[in-house]
Amino acid sequence: MLCERETEFGLVAEALQAAADGHGSLMVITGPLGIGKTALLGGLPSLAGLQGARVMRANGALLEQDFAFGLVRQLLEPVLASVDQRQRDEWLAGAAEPARLVFDDLAGPDETQEWEHLRWDDGRPDGGVRHTVLHGLLMLLTAISLQRPVLVVVDDLQWADQPSLRWLGYLAKRLGGVRATVVVTVREGDPLSERPLVRAVTDGARRTLRPGPLSLASTRLMVAEEFGEPGEEEFVQACHEVSDGNPMFLMSVLLGMAVSGYRPIAADAPIARSLLPSQLRERLTSCLSSQPAGIQSFVKAMAVLGEQADAELLGQLSELDPIGCVEAARVLDRMGLLACTTPVPKFLHMAVQDAVEQLMSADDAERLHRRAAALLHAGGYPAEQVAAHLLVISADQDDWTILVLRAAADTALSRGAPEVATRYLRRALLDCSSDGSDRAMLLVELATAECWFDPAAAVRHISQAVPLLSSTRERALAVSRIAPPLLGVASSPVLDVIAQVAAELGDPDKLAGTDRELALSLEARLRCTQADNPARLAMAVERLRELGDHPSLDTRGERELAAVLVHAGTLSGGLPAAQAVPLARRIVEHEPAVASHAHAAVPLVVTTLVAGDCDDVAGPWLDLALRQARRQNAVVPQAIITTHQSMILMRARMLSQARGAAAEGLALADADWLRTVSAPTKALAMVAIETDSVDLAERLLAKCTEHGEALPSLWPLHMVRAWLAARDGRLGQALNHLYDLGRRTERIGWRNPAIVPWRSWAAGLHHQLGEQADAVELVRTEHEMAREWGSATAMGRALRVWGTITEGPKGTQLLRDAITTLDNSAHQLELARAQAALGARLGGAEGDVYLRQAGAVESTPWLPVRSTAPTRTTATRTQLTKTERKVAMLAAAGRTNGEIADELGVSSRAVEKHLTNSYRKLAVPGRAGLVAAMLAQAD
Repeated sequence: MLCERETEFGLVAEALQAAADGHGSLMVITGPLGIGKTALLGGLPSLAGLQGARVMRANGALLEQDFAFGLVRQLLEPVLASVDQRQRDEWLAGAAEPARLVFDDLAGPDETQEWEHLRWDDGRPDGGVRHTVLHGLLMLLTAISLQRPVLVVVDDLQWADQPSLRWLGYLAKRLGGVRATVVVTVREGDPLSERPLVRAVTDGARRTLRPGPLSLASTRLMVAEEFGEPGEEEFVQACHEVSDGNPMFLMSVLLGMAVSGYRPIAADAPIARSLLPSQLRERLTSCLSSQPAGIQSFVKAMAVLGEQADAELLGQLSELDPIGCVEAARVLDRMGLLACTTPVPKFLHMAVQDAVEQLMSADDAERLHRRAAALLHAGGYPAEQVAAHLLVISADQDDWTILVLRAAADTALSRGAPEVATRYLRRALLDCSSDGSDRAMLLVELATAECWFDPAAAVRHISQAVPLLSSTRERALAVSRIAPPLLGVASSPVLDVIAQVAAELGDPDKLAGTDRELALSLEARLRCTQADNPARLAMAVERLRELGDHPSLDTRGERELAAVLVHAGTLSGGLPAAQAVPLARRIVEHEPAVASHAHAAVPLVVTTLVAGDCDDVAGPWLDLALRQARRQNAVVPQAIITTHQSMILMRARMLSQARGAAAEGLALADADWLRTVSAPTKALAMVAIETDSVDLAERLLAKCTEHGEALPSLWPLHMVRAWLAARDGRLGQALNHLYDLGRRTERIGWRNPAIVPWRSWAAGLHHQLGEQADAVELVRTEHEMAREWGSATAMGRALRVWGTITEGPKGTQLLRDAITTLDNSAHQLELARAQAALGARLGGAEGDVYLRQAGAVESTPWLPVRSTAPTRTTATRTQLTKTERKVAMLAAAGRTNGEIADELGVSSRAVEKHLTNSYRKLAVPGRAGLVAAMLAQAD
């Protein structure tokens, strides 16, 4: 499809008409690579056919330059072969007779013997062509044109052989009386286009045509033509910008996308901007490989330096003087490969860079990158710019390169690119000693960077570094680089290393200054690794009490140890909330809300604050820390923070936001980390359960079990499996999972019901199975344990479940007590469930008040599906309207509110209203109770 070439076709048509009247002419089509010269030339034969002209075609070829008269023979041999012998003899008679010498099979026997001698002025092909031969070819063309006008088209004239160029130059000066129009294409910028013989032809042109780049409108037409449908404007704009109107670049992108199955839609616009079509790369590579050595050196220097290029560096790396650089840039610009030439040349398209890289051999690339690194370093350029070249060099490097790579890693960390920092440091490790202190320091720096996104690797590298360090203080400093919560991924040898270094330092209470600070940090890390040992948890509480009622939190080591100890007391329930929460508040107040602290001791404190209903303290700190973590691209802190935020959002009854935060945390969290550190896994499990997110639960299960499930830290998955089983009505299987969960948490000493309320969940399941005594015993035990801990949420949850499974006034009073207790809690979702349960129990005007306060809240499958309140009669519960019954049946079948609204042709708000009325009439606390309630209706 040719667009915007009407002017050029019109001019050629005029020239053909003039040739028919005996006024021949030469036209040159020129322009950069890919502008459409060949395509335009290809459209001319049809134009000639309309005017009754004969067409002669030839293509210049770089590899055929040594084939004398090769291009002339391409033009004339097909015409001579298309006529009989009589016509050939007539055309080749008289003054055209010497032209026979150009064609081997047309020369006579005697002529063939002296063919080489007669064709050249001095008998050699590198000499001049005999005038008689040139004139004979002119007369042959003239004779052919007498029959009907001729259109001669030559593509890539710059690659034609010298004898053919001599004749075309001879012809260009003598077309006035020949009924022929000659149209040739010449690639702008190609050094071969500047040869005198080529210039002799082009200088004789009556007109030079320069096809311009395509407009946005033409790009739009070509998109529609290629894809068979109109392109969305954003996609069309992207294609136009990335091709800069160059037809070859544009068609390569369109064809590549169409073959790959993309559509011309806005969503695929980024693909159009970044695609590197192989066909385009091969074409560009072929073009560049034919350029002189200086041009190739210049483009290679451009490709290696990239954005770092400046005029001086380009000259030094390409080994060209300033004039040579300017000339190389001029040539490349005329070829259409540059977007600009000043102040620094830039490639037009990434495909040009891609082609240059393919043009370079591996040795070539390594040599240039090594030299570029040295030039940048000597010139005082930033360390990261130098390091970018050092990364691609595989051979041994000089000593200065390690210093540069370390400096680059520091810069990358400060700008929030820890993964880039690790690339620099890992490269530096290749050139350092195998067992020296230099290697140890690199390993420590590497672990510091890896803490942000790969804690398992960080711990591994610290354990490798410690034995290489000479002093106890150095080893302690190395171990303290790993935040306490991340040591959940540590293996036994690593723990042994920590214990050994801690023993070398000694008792922190007997130390002072830096040694005391290091000893406190190591104690915090050791105790953090013992959080799954009941005896160690109890010892942690005792250790905290030894620190006094108001322990010092002035140093980081003091805060880390206090955080670990208060966390241990929270998990075991051995430290009441009244003592744990104030200390946790103080720790947060002393810790700046920065990303680096988000994977230190603060996450442990957040667990205590949430368990103690102090979400208002934890939430703002997490918000500030998350903003910085995102700016720094700190993956691990983001995963930790969003996981904790999802819990707080869920408790605030912001369920969709909670699901979103949990999904983000799950996506960011490393699978190995989730498998070995139970706290984030437990938090994600709780959010999935409380927000009724099956998708989140299943993705959590898949991510944690993709490498097996042998680790004890995966006990939170029993929560998820129990909930999924209960949700599907497999109550017995759900109970098995819950009791397994209970045994595991008891075994590791996690007895605080504010952390894992498995007893109240199991109580609801026992009640549904008619096992009332077991249900009451479990919930009573949980309530007693919750009172020992002392948080409103833990006590209120137990009271709600207890009241829901208890008939009569006692059950009603328990529900009232639950609401009173939960009024002081941050867990608004739990409060709403208590209000919904009491509202369903009471009925009437008072019940409606509580139901309105609760709003549309869905209970979890742990709870009984219907209230046992004796004051409500079956008749009252079952008086559903026809629409309410239909909505309830669809909801019980698992349809979402939106799906129900679409099926019934009503709004989602109307569906919510019908469901709320159904919950009240059926005396169920939410959607989870509809299945059994509707089955009872059917009975």
